[in-house]
Amino acid sequence: MTFTLHDPIDTLDTILKTPSWITSPRGEAPENVAFLSGAALSYLHVISGHHAVPHALLRDRLALRAAEACVAFSGRPERASELRDAMRLLRPGDLPGPAGETCLAWRRAVERPVSIKALGRALPTLELGQIATWLDTEKGAPVTRAAMALEAVLREAPRADDAALVLADAALAQALSWDHVVPLLAAGLKRTDLRQRGHDLRLACHRAVTASAVEATRLAVDLARRAALLKGVAPKLRAKGAGAAVEIFLTQDAVAPSALPLPNRAARRLCDRLVDLGAVRELTGRDTFRLYGV
Repeated sequence: MTFTLHDPIDTLDTILKTPSWITSPRGEAPENVAFLSGAALSYLHVISGHHAVPHALLRDRLALRAAEACVAFSGRPERASELRDAMRLLRPGDLPGPAGETCLAWRRAVERPVSIKALGRALPTLELGQIATWLDTEKGAPVTRAAMALEAVLREAPRADDAALVLADAALAQALSWDHVVPLLAAGLKRTDLRQRGHDLRLACHRAVTASAVEATRLAVDLARRAALLKGVAPKLRAKGAGAAVEIFLTQDAVAPSALPLPNRAARRLCDRLVDLGAVRELTGRDTFRLYGV
């Protein structure tokens, strides 16, 4: 299936709609599980070639989902709304707390092109040499390499679930020649899957990638439509700095008015204006300390 970069946005959902046979039960035979994960990844890969998808925003939102899954694995109660608060409402000098640290690690992991240095920035407690060793898996298909990285980290650091999942997604990205980490494994795996090894872990990773890649494709199509709407209303915004504010909304999952390049009152007015235009949503339901996102 192919398309040109001139396809209208209203056909994007049809072009990138994941075929139903990918999500239909096909049994647990290893060849079926591996085939479906490869098919799901191929559709997600197509997205990287479409100009309409806000890739940084997609990665940031997937990072939030991955962080939410990791926090749940650790037994903590925080969910997406609390993680957004932990990251977006921090004041200078504040510490994000354990759940916020997990969210910060994932955000940093997806911000920059994948490299040992960038991963070291996301996982500052790990040595760069150790990260390089864990990712030095050049044999096997992409999901197999991701599972091998995941197993290697957990074998040496059994409690380092967050780091293991970040590095597993990094191994997947490298195997697929993706420029950035795209969080897929954490949101698709179960807590018990992390204690599997060998063949069982690879099967769990294939299943996780299939489910997460399908969901990421749907999310990408939705964000492409929402981004097109935001870009369409941008010329109507008269506030100085509105253009830069729009670019921030197109790269971040959630934005506090104070993070926009406008005076506080003007930033709040701009956010309310964008909500009225249907271009962004208020994400918290609160009257104060609001957060907004595409």
